[in-house]
Formats: sequence, structure tokens, C-alpha cells
Amino acid sequence: MSVPSIFDDRRRVIRRDRAARSFAAHDFLYEAMASDILDRLSDVTRAFSRALVIGCPDERIARDLQMRGIATTSADPGSVWASRAGSDQIREDRLPYEAASFDLVLCCGTLDAVNDLPGALIAMNQVLEPDGLLLLSFVGAGSLPKLREALLAADGDRPAQRLHPQVDVRALGDLLHRAGFAMPVADSQILDVRYGSLFGLLADLRGMGAAQCLASPPPSLTRAGLARAAEVFSAASDNDGRTRERFVILHGSGWHPSATQPKPARRGSAKISLADALKPPSS
Repeated sequence: MSVPSIFDDRRRVIRRDRAARSFAAHDFLYEAMASDILDRLSDVTRAFSRALVIGCPDERIARDLQMRGIATTSADPGSVWASRAGSDQIREDRLPYEAASFDLVLCCGTLDAVNDLPGALIAMNQVLEPDGLLLLSFVGAGSLPKLREALLAADGDRPAQRLHPQVDVRALGDLLHRAGFAMPVADSQILDVRYGSLFGLLADLRGMGAAQCLASPPPSLTRAGLARAAEVFSAASDNDGRTRERFVILHGSGWHPSATQPKPARRGSAKISLADALKPPSS
């Protein structure tokens, strides 16, 4: 069964390749995601030896893993970043690796524009060995509310879809479970960034490779429409004239199932009833 194409894969590659020119000036979102992934990895007591990093606009994740003694394979949907890292250009739902090739997969910042997100999660699970770990981060639902409001105002009575559809934290947890991960966890982090104008935000989105790549792109905004959008965006500013925009980062984790993992207790096997457990202690 084919998955409907929401995103244009070719345009997605182009936007990442263009962003490679000056990504370091717009990398705050990737830095937040990468730092969180590495912090969460540091909290895991299991030792890892073979990692796959998906999303490599720079070497910070691979370098950190190598310092931990973990052999690392990098991959990216963009051709320029993949080439710079001496790595593989991939599609997340069609990973070119054998089953059980890695004991750790880190996916940073790429899943917001994947046509087959369930398929991508299944593919990541398949390349993990038993008791292997997936950690991922990407931008999710609730992001860019001021930009959405501004673009709706720009389009007037005929609003067009100009921003990507987004997954929320509950859906991510469900998708991890459906993809076959054990002990799936999903949570979110809010990152607020203040802009002097709409054009500063748009420059950041282009510079980080997050410009829209919809399969059915809307017509370009007219000059008058863009002016209306800029006006609405500025009208939402704080007292100092800067507008606070929000990015919601989704974090997910899951383990490839293994017989050694803890299992939930069998239903009905409790030795004490819930009613008894909730009784206040006797004085």
C-alpha cells in the first residue's frame, strides 16, 4: 500500500543542500535537539558499540559518540551534508542497512518532513539489534503559531496550506508503539525565539533547511500579501518590538524488543488489591 506524498522528496533534498551553505548561522534548533539527544544518551547505563546517526549537518553528534568509543555511521537525506560527512544519502523509510546492523540509532531533526513516518520508524527498528536503542528529535505540532497566524492573514479569504502538517507528542508515542518498539517514550520541549521581524524568522527557516517542501506547494505570496503577513507578525510583538515565536521539539525513544528486557506483570498477578494499596496507613 503506497503512502500519499505530502512532501516532495526532491525539494526536500534541495532545501537541505541550500541550507548547507550557511547552516552554522542558523543552527540553534539543531543544537537544542542534538544536545538533548546526547544528554539522554548519557543517562542510559547500557553500553553501545555501533551507532547510526541520521541527520548530520555537522559532526557534533558523531564526534561525541566517537569520544565515547562508539563506532559511528552517519547518514543524511541531503546530498551535500552526506558528502561532507563522508556518509550515506538516505531516505529514512528505506534505510540501506542490514537488519541488526546497529545497537544505537540517533535521528536528529529530519522526521518533520517524511512522507512515511510509520515506515521510517519501522525501518529504524529493523536496523537495530535486540535491546538496541532509538533516540530521536524533530519539530512537532504547536510550532510556529505566530507565523501561521501571519500567513493566514496574508491569504485573506482563501487560505492556503503554507506550513507542514505536524505530529503531536501523543501521536509520536502511538507511532513508536505501532512500529514495534518496546518501552516507547515521547515527550516535548518548548523553545521560544524572539525576532525583530517576520523576515528574520523566514531567514532562519531557510538557513536551517526547514522551508516548506510540500508536494503540492501553494502559490507564492504577492508583495501585498507578504506585507500583510509582516504587519500581523509585528503586531504580536512584545514591548521592545520583538515577536516571540515558538518551536515545539518532540523527543522519542524506544528499544528493539529483547527477551532480556523487563516485562510488565501478568494481569491479575498482583498480591494486593488496588483498594488496599490506597488505604491510608493505620495510626
